[in-house]
Amino acid sequence: MARYFDVHPVDPQRRAIGQIVDLVRDDGLIVYPTDSLFALGCRLGNAEGIARIREIRHLDDKHHFTLVCRDFAQLGHFVTVSNSLFRTLKAATPGRYTFILPATREVPRRLLHAKKKTVGVRIPEHTVVRALLDELGEPLLSSSLLLPDEPEPLTQGWEIKERLDHQVDAVVDSGDCGTEPTTVIDFSGPEPEIVRRGAGDTSLFEQ
Repeated sequence: MARYFDVHPVDPQRRAIGQIVDLVRDDGLIVYPTDSLFALGCRLGNAEGIARIREIRHLDDKHHFTLVCRDFAQLGHFVTVSNSLFRTLKAATPGRYTFILPATREVPRRLLHAKKKTVGVRIPEHTVVRALLDELGEPLLSSSLLLPDEPEPLTQGWEIKERLDHQVDAVVDSGDCGTEPTTVIDFSGPEPEIVRRGAGDTSLFEQ
């Protein structure tokens, strides 16, 4: 049965954040709010957690997992970013974007796109997520909580707990976080490709 954490959206309770992070470090799988949708998240090296995310979402090996990072210093350990691209990404973060970039050797092979050897990264603008990342000290391996064959994402923490009570270890609720997923932009080719138009404004990348 999943634990339920009601976390203040502006001033997250330190005790709750510590307990959630302890679950993640113990290879737990959590549902947590972001600045777009709720997401599934686990520790980067949690092979079982990754398998559980794939099972919950019915994902194949072409799916881009996302490393949710605290800042650019952390992000730079896991993806390759040129100086010119750094300025572009910096202008759009933190925010509601996922960037697909070539992965470094720090990223486990099972997380990479099977052919491209890329991974998604993002730096969110959400107080609770940032508190979790500060406490954890490493990225959260994540995937948006979009259930198969569901027309709309789940937006209520209590409903998520009811639906996934025996599939995740904790549900973190800090209120409604919206129904629109991140905008996804692939920078692994010669030109940026907008893979999904979502919550983030695409005009920065369509000059």
